[in-house]
Amino acid sequence: MKYQPHLYQQMAYDFVMERPASGIFLGVGLGKTVITLTAINDLIYDFGTVKKVLIIATLRVADTVWDSEVAKWDHLKYLKVSKCIGTEAERMAGLHRKADIYLINRENVPWLVSMMSKMWDFDMVVVDELSSFKNPSSKRFKALRKMMPMVSRFIGLTATPAPNGLIDLWPQVYLIDQGERLGKTFTKFRDTYFTPGWRNGHIVYKWNLRPQAEVQIYRAIDDVCMSMKAEDWITVPSRTDIIVPVHLTPQQQLRYHAFEKQAVMEVENDQTIIGPTAAVVAQKLLQFANGAMYDENRKVHHLHDHKLDALDDLIEQANGNPVLVFYNFQHDCSRILERFKDLNIRKLETNEDIQAWNRKEIDVLLAHPASAGHGLNLQAGGNIIIWFGLVYSLELYQQANGRLHRQGQKQQVSVFHILAKNTVDEDVMDVLATKEMGQEKFLAAVKARIRHAETGLM
Repeated sequence: MKYQPHLYQQMAYDFVMERPASGIFLGVGLGKTVITLTAINDLIYDFGTVKKVLIIATLRVADTVWDSEVAKWDHLKYLKVSKCIGTEAERMAGLHRKADIYLINRENVPWLVSMMSKMWDFDMVVVDELSSFKNPSSKRFKALRKMMPMVSRFIGLTATPAPNGLIDLWPQVYLIDQGERLGKTFTKFRDTYFTPGWRNGHIVYKWNLRPQAEVQIYRAIDDVCMSMKAEDWITVPSRTDIIVPVHLTPQQQLRYHAFEKQAVMEVENDQTIIGPTAAVVAQKLLQFANGAMYDENRKVHHLHDHKLDALDDLIEQANGNPVLVFYNFQHDCSRILERFKDLNIRKLETNEDIQAWNRKEIDVLLAHPASAGHGLNLQAGGNIIIWFGLVYSLELYQQANGRLHRQGQKQQVSVFHILAKNTVDEDVMDVLATKEMGQEKFLAAVKARIRHAETGLM
């Protein structure tokens, strides 16, 4: 296929080519993969400034997306790709193959750094979903950080750079500039731009921005980060969000609130479910809202079928149209598979599942947002999304919805959220909305660079 870049794609390409390191914050469907591959191709074969590229992505994206894009476009036909995924032997074999681009899943970055150490010879690194490196204490960030002085070109790609607020930015920007703009350490960044908010003794759970800090952060990174939102550049069919409420019985509601307060609940056979921490309690309450809970031995205890009944109604209302269902917990998936076993239902696991969905051969496709949240093109298979159980992560939520609501979608997308009334489900929706508002401000600020480019002021 011949590649004819849109204006926004050309602008992103130019931004990357003009800088040794950059953060490209592209909305879902804007073609971040082909933009990046085009830059890689030109840097290797036209300019000769890059020899060996490492691309870090989720396992599924590393396995199915990037090499498919290379094969898709005529101008990329000379690029050779090697996958370094799977067992250690398979990863080693991938590294020893002669190629231009080497793909690895982000979980194996520490292994790669440990194994190569001073023999590191990747002169360009691309991180697909840069926000997955937002934790400065994570092994993947610490490992990659060591190698950055040996990398001459870097591209960080994401649609959600600040899913939990600007506190997430430091590790991502550090990989771009090694601390030049936001400080050499996370502590320095935090103390410069934030003050302690909600805390318990010495433990701070929330950090608040100092006055003017937001503007200062935007200005500091403006020259190396470009932001684009899909709705500003492409015409995508509208999206409708629908809340589908379900109601616990009075007895179930009492039981739910008792666990919420006491973090202890008796279940069948004299078993007890305990929430030792606030975070565990929150997860258990989400499970309760969905209809089942794990005990400490991972045994599933059935509580109700209200969400399954609502899902049954929604599938019936779809009138035979394919439905993409996102679940949160494995017991959700198991119960849905059992309830709808008479339908052509699949759990998204392989590339063949993706292809079958896009051929409209599947009635119900079950997916966890963590495994289907990035890089997968599912828009050809349907236009109906149902959230059986929500997740707290704005990044996963947005990216998951973007599998259908993206460029190439021909129909209006309907996103149904099955929420248990008077439960933590409603809190999660509020949290997602709050986070989205904060991120919108961040993306809008960085987008100013595009407006300058359009008016010739850069």
